[in-house]
Order: sequence, then C-alpha cells, then structure tokens
Amino acid sequence: MLSVLIETRDDEEGLARTLASLVGAAVEGVVREVIVCDLGSTDQTHYVAEHAGCGYVASGGIKAGIAQAKSDWLLLVEPGARLAEGWTEDAVRHMSRLSMAARFTRSRASNRPFWARVTSRPRALEQALIITRKQAMVQARNGADAEGIARGLAMKTLDAEIVVAQR
Repeated sequence: MLSVLIETRDDEEGLARTLASLVGAAVEGVVREVIVCDLGSTDQTHYVAEHAGCGYVASGGIKAGIAQAKSDWLLLVEPGARLAEGWTEDAVRHMSRLSMAARFTRSRASNRPFWARVTSRPRALEQALIITRKQAMVQARNGADAEGIARGLAMKTLDAEIVVAQR
C-alpha cells in the first residue's frame, strides 16, 4: 500500500529511530516496503538498513528509490523523524480520498523556539511527505532530491503527528 523512502547520509542512529517508528505500520500492512537511499555514507547505514529488512540503494539517490518502489503511494521521511502512534489511519484515509500530496502535523515536542521560527526557513521534508509515485517521478525527472520533491508542492496537512528530526 505504501513504500517508504528515506534519503540519508551518515545518519545510522537517525535511520534506526525512524525505522522503529514504522514497525507497527509494517505489521498492519500499511507499509509495504522501506527503501533506504544512501548518498555515500561512511558509517554503518548499510548494516542498519540490511538488519531491518529494508531495500538499499547505494547510488542514484531518491530517483533510484522511486524507480524501485512497488507501491502507488510513497512516504518520504528524513532519518531521525518519528511518526507518532496512530498515523496510519490518517494516512490511509488520505490516500483513499485524494491524489494530492500531504504532510504530517509537527508534534508539540518538535516545536521550534519563536525566534528560530522567525529567522529560519523550515526544511521542506521535515514534516515528511506522502505523494503518489507518479507525482514523485515527475519531480525526480527534473533532478530534484528528496527535499526538492517536497518543496513547492500544494499539499494537505494531516492530523497525524511527526516528531521532526533534529538537525
């Protein structure tokens, strides 16, 4: 039903945290596969992905991951982000009704201080992204990385929460 793509570089700990938050959805059958798109890691990212049973793309980035994905819907998420319990119901409801992209609501635990919100621009992918494979392929053909795919899209914000990866 949903392929999860995680583009990473030297973030084995963050990858492990994100994968742990996806276990329940995999058991429920919502997450069909997880593909780790490595951007040249020199740490143990490959072993974390392998031990978790993920697909692993060593070159080609997110574009190669999209090409390998089996589902019509993709979830792009940053390593270190954790989806809050119960996110699957909201995601499935969205995918059954709409074809537009969606992101998750930032958890209160992830709120940035006021000054940081005023002076810095949030990362486009920090709230993850649910997108059709077809839409993602169009963006990736234009040379976009995972962050670029999420930038500039009209999207719905789901009620389900995400604890944003710390950068």
